[in-house]
Amino acid sequence: MSEIKLTRLSHGGGCGCKIAPSVLQSILGDVKEKLPYPDLLVGSETSDDAAVYRLNDSQAIVATTDFFMPIVDDPFDFGRIAATNALSDIYAMGATPIMALAIVGMPVNSLPVEAIRAILDGGASVCKAAGIPLAGGHSIDSPEPIYGLVGLGVVHPDKLKKNSDAKAGDVLILGKGLGVGVLAQAMKKEVLTEAGYAQLIATTTQLNTVGSTLAGLSGVHALTDVTGFGLLGHLLEMCRGAQLTAEIDFDRIPVLSEALPLARQGYGPGAIDRNLASYGHEVDFAASLEPWQRRLLADAQTSGGLLAAVSPESADEVLACFHQAGFSQAEVIGSLRAGSPTVTVR
Repeated sequence: MSEIKLTRLSHGGGCGCKIAPSVLQSILGDVKEKLPYPDLLVGSETSDDAAVYRLNDSQAIVATTDFFMPIVDDPFDFGRIAATNALSDIYAMGATPIMALAIVGMPVNSLPVEAIRAILDGGASVCKAAGIPLAGGHSIDSPEPIYGLVGLGVVHPDKLKKNSDAKAGDVLILGKGLGVGVLAQAMKKEVLTEAGYAQLIATTTQLNTVGSTLAGLSGVHALTDVTGFGLLGHLLEMCRGAQLTAEIDFDRIPVLSEALPLARQGYGPGAIDRNLASYGHEVDFAASLEPWQRRLLADAQTSGGLLAAVSPESADEVLACFHQAGFSQAEVIGSLRAGSPTVTVR
C-alpha cells in the first residue's frame, strides 16, 4: 500500500479537475435558466452549491454530488478528502446532512483491492464523523480512480443560505486558509515536507459543520464554499447572484502557513491559469500585487472554507462561531457594495 501512487494514475486531482468556468458556461448554455417548479428553491441558475427542494413549510431537502480523481497518494486520505469535500456543499447551504451515497470509479485491473477498500473506508469514516449513514452507491470500472459522494441534507426553508442573497454593505468572512492546490502540486513534485502534508490533510478533512450553525443566524445573508474555481471564482458567483461588487484586502486573506513559501516560489496547479483565463477580466488587481498573490487567489481549493456574506453588526458573532468550531484562521477579508459583479483586490 505504501508504494501506491494514486496521483500517477490520473491526469488531474481534487477540485483542480473541475472544468474551467468559461468552458463550463459554454457547455451548460441555457441549462442555467430557472426551472418552472415552485418548490425548487435552488436550481442551477445561480451556480449554487446544491439543489434545494421544499417538502413542506418546515422542511426542504438539499441534494448535491461531488467526485474527483486523487489529490493525494494515500488511499484512505483520498477517500476522506473526497467525502469531506462532497459534504461541504450541504453545509454551505446552511443544511444538516442526513445521508450519503458513494460514487466509485476504479481501475480494477491496476489498483489493488486493498487500496480500493481503503478509499471507501476513508469516505465512510468521514460520514461517521458527520453522524450520517453511507447508505449505498454505484461503482464502475474506470481507467482512472474516481471517488466522491451524493450528499443529502435537510434545512428549514427560512434558514436556507443561498450564495445569491448577499446584501450591499455586507462584510465577507472566509473560514479556511488558501493554498490547498499549492500544497498538492508541491506533493506531486516531491518537495512537500511532512509538516506540509499534515497541514494539507488537516484542512481538507475538516468538515464545514459550522454552516449548520450559521443557518440559525439572521445576520448571515449568503454562504458558499471555496473549491475548484478559487476564492475569486466563487466570490464572483456570489457577486453575480446578488448583483453586487466585492472589495477584498489581500493582507487579510488567511493562507495556510506551509503553502505560503511554496506559493511565493510559483507552485500551484494548472487550474490556476484556467481560472484566471476564465474570469481574470472581471477582477481589478492592485498594481502592487505580485504575480504569486494573484495566482493564490485563483488557486483551486479542495474541501476549502466557507465564504459568508454577513451584516457588519453580526461579524463578531459569526467569527466567534467559526473560531469555536475550530476554524482558527477565519477572518474578515472584505466587503460588498452596490455595483456591477466584479471584484477589486487591494
